[in-house]
Amino acid sequence: MREYLTVFLVAAVVTYLLGVVAREVATRTGAVAKVRDRDVHATPIPYFGGVAMLGGLAAGFAVARQLPFLSLSDEQIFRDAGVVLVAGALICAVGVLDDLLELDALTKFGGQLVAAGFLVYFDVQFYSLQLPGGEQIALDTTQAALASVVVVVATVNAVNFVDGLDGLAAGVVGIGAVAFFLFSYKLADVNGETLAISAALLTAALAGAAAGFLPHNFFPARIFMGDSGSMLIGLVLAGSALTLTGQFAAVDLRQGAGGGDASLLPTLLPLILPVAVLVVPFVDLVLAVVRRTRAGRSPFAPDKQHLHHRLLEIGHSHMRAVLIMWLWAGLIAFGGVLASLYSGRLTTVVLVAWVVLTVALTFFVPRVRRRESTMTGL
Repeated sequence: MREYLTVFLVAAVVTYLLGVVAREVATRTGAVAKVRDRDVHATPIPYFGGVAMLGGLAAGFAVARQLPFLSLSDEQIFRDAGVVLVAGALICAVGVLDDLLELDALTKFGGQLVAAGFLVYFDVQFYSLQLPGGEQIALDTTQAALASVVVVVATVNAVNFVDGLDGLAAGVVGIGAVAFFLFSYKLADVNGETLAISAALLTAALAGAAAGFLPHNFFPARIFMGDSGSMLIGLVLAGSALTLTGQFAAVDLRQGAGGGDASLLPTLLPLILPVAVLVVPFVDLVLAVVRRTRAGRSPFAPDKQHLHHRLLEIGHSHMRAVLIMWLWAGLIAFGGVLASLYSGRLTTVVLVAWVVLTVALTFFVPRVRRRESTMTGL
């Protein structure tokens, strides 16, 4: 665990330092987010935050290769993690071009397919699905490739869609990365496997990169991650999930972290965990596609009706809207991990309390503040 913490800290520090450089380069090259009707920022903000995060991820990976425990692990751990980072660099490059030239949606989609195909070509993909009772179904080549590409592209676009408020995407993905790290780490422990696994390495670095970027990006933001960042962190999170089925021939969560019987969700994890930790942006993505299609517009046509926009409309401040979406992301991400690894009354109580708190903050706080404002006006 200490070595993963080291990876996290290195990625965070390097990302933070590179954020200053990336901001300057973006300003000099004209890669800035201009103020548009659908945006909430009032002044142009530099892009290229994704380049800083890519540097942080690479630094975390490089340091991991030198650490006593991780450096002596199976070479496939670094091989798979390296493939994910190279694919991340490819999609980050597409994002940089978009930040500079504003590529059309089809070109960006093509870049996403290339990056996802790169992962599959180098065998970073799903291999099987687990059924109730521990039985597994092996996927043939076409099924495995298709499922892997769909998960990667969907995750990339979900993160891209949710990147609409200062600190929102970095926070949501950072929360998801921490939750996924805990799940993958415990998964290895429960199954008696080595704790040196690609998923844990990637998510530790990803969480660090998100944490290092947030000081630059939290409201009021001084730099945006841009498509170079949103597509990068979406791909790395999805890629970390793909590495699990390649490094575990079979998984058994029934022993549980607390030593109990099958409390868990073996039929759902790890296949849908990367989707679960990003369910908030995925819901936003689905709603946006339905909304735009029904209006006769392209699913990729931008608008100002995302979930974070609606939170602003009902009375939340910019910062509070971000924190509330973090709460929802944390509830689903950590709730999924807790429900899969622990059973019992305490887990239920914690999750119910979290739900009540999050719902109250989402829907009732704006009403109370609006009522107080009305009474003050009277």
